[in-house]
Amino acid sequence: MSTPIDPTATSAWSELEAHGASFEPDLRAWFDADPGRVQRLSLPLADLHVDLSKNLVTDEIVAALVRLAEETGVAERYAAMLAGEHINTTEDRAVLHTALRRPKGAVPALVVDGQDVDHDVHEVLDRVTAFAERVRSGDWVGVTGRRVEHVVNIGIGGSDLGPVMVSEALKPYADAGIDARFVSNIDPTDLAQKTAGLDPETTLFIVASKTFTTLETLTNARLARDWLWAGLEASGAIAADEASRTDAVAHHFVAVSTALDRVAEFGIDPQNAFGFWDWVGGRYSVDSAIGLSLAIELGPEAFRELLAGFHAVDEHVRTTPLERNVPVLMGLLNVWYTNFLGSQSHAVLPYAQQLHRFPAYLQQLTMESNGKSVRWDGSPVTTSTGEVFWGEPGTNGQHAFYQLIHQGTRLIPADFIAFVNPAYPLADDGRDVHGLFLANFLAQTKALAFGKTAEEVEAEGTTGALVAARTFGGNRPTTSIFAPALTPAVLGQLIALYEHITFTQGVVWGINSFDQWGVELGKQLAMQIAPAIEGDEAALAAQDASTRALLEYYRSYRHG
Repeated sequence: MSTPIDPTATSAWSELEAHGASFEPDLRAWFDADPGRVQRLSLPLADLHVDLSKNLVTDEIVAALVRLAEETGVAERYAAMLAGEHINTTEDRAVLHTALRRPKGAVPALVVDGQDVDHDVHEVLDRVTAFAERVRSGDWVGVTGRRVEHVVNIGIGGSDLGPVMVSEALKPYADAGIDARFVSNIDPTDLAQKTAGLDPETTLFIVASKTFTTLETLTNARLARDWLWAGLEASGAIAADEASRTDAVAHHFVAVSTALDRVAEFGIDPQNAFGFWDWVGGRYSVDSAIGLSLAIELGPEAFRELLAGFHAVDEHVRTTPLERNVPVLMGLLNVWYTNFLGSQSHAVLPYAQQLHRFPAYLQQLTMESNGKSVRWDGSPVTTSTGEVFWGEPGTNGQHAFYQLIHQGTRLIPADFIAFVNPAYPLADDGRDVHGLFLANFLAQTKALAFGKTAEEVEAEGTTGALVAARTFGGNRPTTSIFAPALTPAVLGQLIALYEHITFTQGVVWGINSFDQWGVELGKQLAMQIAPAIEGDEAALAAQDASTRALLEYYRSYRHG
């Protein structure tokens, strides 16, 4: 196990501390004095145009941040990840989500721990796309011979957040008349609402659980199986006997799992199970077989374009010098704001309704990855780590929380994402609605950067106490990410961009961004509390006073 480099012991960290201590940002003055700022700080990333110029940095600060990446070994750690070294130290695993999007025939071949990773990945990918074609073409049918019209993905965490986000983002590419729905929450409301109005004869369930033991997923899968049987029996489609029920499950359930024995025990034919590997973390798995629902809904071609978008960013990170490396620079900017300017949260604001689930997806990616207080060797961290990621699509957010970003007392860096060409071009009284939408995108980043002085407010005729209320300090940092359109490839690029931003921060902080032990304790305690919910007095007595009182409240008001 290599010892992480303490970032606070580097010369770059000392230099950045000095910059932070005397820092007085003035974006207005910087832009006025430096006509080349925008060009220097606007960078290409595959199909993305990334403008970093409205961030609170000077050339000297950027240079110091790049040296910090050099001194903490960001490039070397990335190379180790690509090579399949076991950089997930607490689980002794390689971290190879980047292998999921390597093109077939990539040279040199990737062999890790004696396994031909490229062969394994493309074998599963070919099976996924072949199955998707069967469903889309109508070759795969339900137990009564009718084609699939609805796919319901049952998973949680990375087995849900990625697929549902991509499904919403790329809905215009759903061209086979197949509707995709996603069930994750163990709250029975979720399954009830997602199956409402569906015909069991035309519904296919995908149960996504690597180990086929996830409590929420298996509970929902059993409930979905009961729903299927009840519906088919009520309509007379199948008889109420074990053989008919087994046949129904074989026609209406498939799995994304490597636990073939448990899959078979559930009633799913192991031939209809699609696996992935322990080197794929859940939050990095949407480009694995976890994306089966997407390959069905959007088509294999769109899914492969999504993978190509991921790979384009992987290659950018691998081959681009740090000073021009977009994901590395954005990760370093987050370190600057978190560790030197005291920022505690980060807003992601897509000006695209299709990306309305993107901030939620990033919450797991970033906070489950970098919400750590120990380094990868088990020693305590030496810095603050992680930020709270949050956001909503524009312009909705403008009418909700932008007030805090503009005039609040907290520094909140924000990423704005927009697309030149809309999926649905519409006009209102001859006016391009998307153009009006993007005017808001551009206006917000301008207002946050440059603000509005008291003199400018007074020049408009405002006087007295209202002047201060209508003054905007500016110097609120933003990054603008533009692309021609939201295509599968562009979405892959956006996801990979944030994967590598997250990775960069984790390396600088010396933490393992690829485990998630923090989610385990609550799950373990839930299994201890469940008997108390169900009436076990000994389990009730074993709880702390607060938990016991809450359980007693639950019991007193629970109906049925």
